[in-house]
Amino acid sequence: MKITDLKPALVWQCFDEITKIPRPTHHLEAMKQFLVEWANKRNIAVKTDEVGNVVMSVPATPGHENAPVIVLQGHQDMVAEKRGDSNHDFMNDPIETIVDGDWVKANGTTLGADNGLGCASAMACLIDPDLVHGPLEALFTVDEEQGLIGANGLDPEMVTGRILLNLDSEEHGTIVIGCAGSIATLCTYPLSFATPQEGHKYFKIHINHLKGGHSGMEIHLGRANANQQLARFLWEFAQKHDYSLSDFHGGGLPNAIPREAFAIIGIAPEDEAALKQAVELFFDKLKAEFLLAEGADFTFTCEDAEAPEKIIAEECASALINTLFGTPNGVQAMSLAVPGLVETSSNLASVKQRPDGTMLITTHQRSSVDSRRDEIADRVRALYENIGCSVETNDPSVGWAPNPNSPILKIAEESYEKLFGSKPKVEALHAGLECGIFLDKIPGMDMISFGPTLKDIHSPSEKANIPSVEKYWELLTTILTRLA
Repeated sequence: MKITDLKPALVWQCFDEITKIPRPTHHLEAMKQFLVEWANKRNIAVKTDEVGNVVMSVPATPGHENAPVIVLQGHQDMVAEKRGDSNHDFMNDPIETIVDGDWVKANGTTLGADNGLGCASAMACLIDPDLVHGPLEALFTVDEEQGLIGANGLDPEMVTGRILLNLDSEEHGTIVIGCAGSIATLCTYPLSFATPQEGHKYFKIHINHLKGGHSGMEIHLGRANANQQLARFLWEFAQKHDYSLSDFHGGGLPNAIPREAFAIIGIAPEDEAALKQAVELFFDKLKAEFLLAEGADFTFTCEDAEAPEKIIAEECASALINTLFGTPNGVQAMSLAVPGLVETSSNLASVKQRPDGTMLITTHQRSSVDSRRDEIADRVRALYENIGCSVETNDPSVGWAPNPNSPILKIAEESYEKLFGSKPKVEALHAGLECGIFLDKIPGMDMISFGPTLKDIHSPSEKANIPSVEKYWELLTTILTRLA
């Protein structure tokens, strides 16, 4: 079965078109062109701005011209993550979708349902001949996943609506009315190098196939951070044995929990048995600690590696590993205002040795309290400046303060209860949404966020629940008809 055979047909057909367009964050030229051409072919009014945001608009169903203008909003970009054995080229290849029972997933890559399904459903609303609606504006922002660039660069006059439906949530049955702010803290460590010790044997220590996931939505699940666990192993091994470090590389995007990391180390030949035993014992420890969070599919291995031309100097390597191991990571505080909500977190996202002789360590902090977001970022800064790193912060975003008295929330709750016979869950998220920026730019904008059920977003295990997409579509179209 193909996704174009699924219901609601218009949504899946639009999503199928989107999966064929390369759209990694910061590489959206093809996606912008696709959206403009898609609108022009259907005589839908379309405009763009300097940063690449696209707005399409259609008039109301005849007889409903006096209804309020509704903004349907999603983001164009997707997180480009793939398994280590995948040859997928995100800049050129279409996403290969697979229907597996009640789920749609991709072949070895992220699916891009975050936020492709949000964009697809907005497009479907614009062309559905059976949908009764007031005036609609569909806003497709750019580069949400890193820097919220489209939202930050949006001219408020691009949209006229003052009710916004953000279609970028991942759990059907939940209506979101608030979110965390975030900031990326980038630490550049100037490495010093030495000549490899004669006679040393070299090995690649590799942690792989962790679940990873979204560093906001899934940070509370207790999953292992590949970077920190590898640093932990090296720190523990150094307590009893000498080793030299030539490389450490792990993780990818700031907003993804790292699934994989490796280090190249050298040891005296007589320590080989001790190293391999330490790897086995540490793997047993990881399995005991993370079995419930990770399952049994992850690996921790030691294999032969080629001798490097240079190694990281001993004191420099020791400071790096100690600091990586000690970096704040995971949930830092739970909210007292919203029970069960993570208030503050930090993600040790990526560690990359660069050709210029530096190591770039990227961390990502989130909080529903902006001052706590800044505090954890400052703690990371203090830690890394202590070993001689230069530290910068970027991509700050403000939080979205919940409004439990929102008029659109009341309509959405009533619509959900009438459709499905139960009350929806209303909550704030630890993840970041663009809504806080919209509210800052357009005071008084009334907003909610909702969507179908997606699992393991920002990882190659990402999947969309088919039955929930149909229910989400029912809710979306019912809200629009009520507003008309």
